[in-house]
Amino acid sequence: WTVSGIAQKMLSKKPVGDNCCNPLSMGAIKKMVEEEVPGIYVLSLMIGKSVTEDTESGFFMDVNEQVAFACNKLAQDPKLKAGYNAMGFSQGAQFLRAVAQRCPNPPMKALISVGGQHQGVYGLPRCPGESSHICDWIRKKLNSGAYTDAIQKHLVQAQYWHDPLNDDLYKQHSLFLADINQERVVNETYKKNLMSLEKFVMVKFLQDSIVDPVVSEWFGFFKTGQAEQTETLQESALYKEDRLGLAEMDKAGKLVFLATDGDHLQFNREWFNAKLLPYIR
Repeated sequence: WTVSGIAQKMLSKKPVGDNCCNPLSMGAIKKMVEEEVPGIYVLSLMIGKSVTEDTESGFFMDVNEQVAFACNKLAQDPKLKAGYNAMGFSQGAQFLRAVAQRCPNPPMKALISVGGQHQGVYGLPRCPGESSHICDWIRKKLNSGAYTDAIQKHLVQAQYWHDPLNDDLYKQHSLFLADINQERVVNETYKKNLMSLEKFVMVKFLQDSIVDPVVSEWFGFFKTGQAEQTETLQESALYKEDRLGLAEMDKAGKLVFLATDGDHLQFNREWFNAKLLPYIR
């Protein structure tokens, strides 16, 4: 995860299978932002006590516990007390949205979601690390019962698995996504906290071969009861009923929808600087 604050500070969360400090991914993003914005304070969140634990948490740690861990770490950082901007990559983006909804202190000013799956996923068409036995194991577990208590508790990807063919099962047993998306009850505190964001930026990758459906990156999803036709955020019940305040935020100009060619998380430095840096400067 990565965090950047109002006093030149920033936060980011890693994509699945990555870690906070990989010099070829999250470490490179941290370095790039520091080079482009002199004096900025960048905090890349390590979930756990080591890089190994951080990597494993992306697969096996209860997401609600991860969010609580992140909230505590942010609250203890004196450099973020005036507020911060947050940038999350892939699954890290939705985890940071949970931080915004659950933990208003210190205040998150802007949330930048880079390929985040805000309505979850229904399928792993090309799990990162295709040759890895972990991806095959995850597929088998999801197919065998994503909403069993054991899998929900111990497999991160199951916690944002959204089955449009079994909507009631998803709403009843999803421990993370159904909660932050207000699928069971409307938590007015979640709504109030999210609406306090100055900007909520969502980036969709037009050639994404990992996120299914890709419209989840703009808060869209499959229409309920089938897995072929999709609907936009604006067409969804979540928006029409405004359970998260997204409709009001949209009307106020707080939602920003960006698209870029390329596969999942594939972008160049020029695009990043032009499109995303303005929201964290």
